[in-house]
Amino acid sequence: MNEKLKTIKIIHFGICAGVIVAYYVLGNWSSTKIFELPEINQNSILYLLVPIGAYLLSNFLFKSQLKSAELKPKLEDNMAIYQTAAIVRWAILEGAAFIILILKEDFILFGILIVFYLILLHPTKERIIKELNHKAL
Repeated sequence: MNEKLKTIKIIHFGICAGVIVAYYVLGNWSSTKIFELPEINQNSILYLLVPIGAYLLSNFLFKSQLKSAELKPKLEDNMAIYQTAAIVRWAILEGAAFIILILKEDFILFGILIVFYLILLHPTKERIIKELNHKAL
């Protein structure tokens, strides 16, 4: 179990580190407008929907993959299922963060929120047990 948990933690760290480095390198940090809410009009409403849609879609796909999988009684046997679902969830959030960073840098605050949420999704044994609805053995 510990090896599989270590693997998924390394994958999560790599995804988070990649997004953080990209935001550090590509973000316009000299501007003070980063933490101001941008003006939202008809042309920019789509970019506001990107983080909302990414959050909803990633959680929906994560939960549906866990439900549709044939869960086994042992937690270790379900790690591959959980790992696949988690990577899909993280990839959608990572993609949304990159879309905001590259296409509409005015909305970088929303991208930072996505990155922060992505960091909060770090895998732990307790979280995996809870999300797979297993009893601690």
